[in-house]
Amino acid sequence: MLAGSMAPDPTAMFPLGSVLFPHMPLPLQLFEQRYLMMLGQLLDTDEPQFGVVLIERGHEVGGGEKRFEYGTLARVVEVDPRAGVTRVLGIGTNRLRVIEWLPDDPYPRASIETVPELEWDDSLIDLFDETEAAVRSVLRVVAELAAGQVRTIWPPDVEISDEPVAAAWQLAAITPVGSLDQYDMLRSASCEELLTRTLSLARDAEETAGLMRALPGDLPPDVAPPDVDPGDR
Repeated sequence: MLAGSMAPDPTAMFPLGSVLFPHMPLPLQLFEQRYLMMLGQLLDTDEPQFGVVLIERGHEVGGGEKRFEYGTLARVVEVDPRAGVTRVLGIGTNRLRVIEWLPDDPYPRASIETVPELEWDDSLIDLFDETEAAVRSVLRVVAELAAGQVRTIWPPDVEISDEPVAAAWQLAAITPVGSLDQYDMLRSASCEELLTRTLSLARDAEETAGLMRALPGDLPPDVAPPDVDPGDR
């Protein structure tokens, strides 16, 4: 992955059990005091944002988890305080790489560098169209299999951005795969790599879903569509 630019100050961090992609929404429900304090301090800044990284080992609530190196910055766009819980909506912006984790005092913080945005090339149009078709195809299959079992988050006809780089990230995000596969896509060094990985994973997921048609029982977790809400904190 290409080297980025170092952020001048420590960045507030939010480890989660799911991957946030650039150009994707992040709804959160905050109740832990440390994250409410983090939010309050962020809202005192001109551009409130925090970093999101995938938890490698451990749990979301309580701290002490092991975290992956790469993640995404989330810009706070909406805050809805309610009794006992505060709802926050963030939007993924730039990718990040953690240089050093700092003490959780009281919430996670890290020194980070931002990762350069991917660049679009018109030679990728055919690959993009093939990837979009594969992702929408597997979403249709999963929606059929998941009827009555899980809540389908992304319908096959979900709208994506007209901007090709943003749309490439969105296709990766809605592909029904597990968090480790999502993390591999997040680390893509080029648009071509991102689209190629997404296409391959979408085809694999559809093949797996096809095999499930003949089997009884619940949809396996790597085929079931991931919930866009990563949970309460």
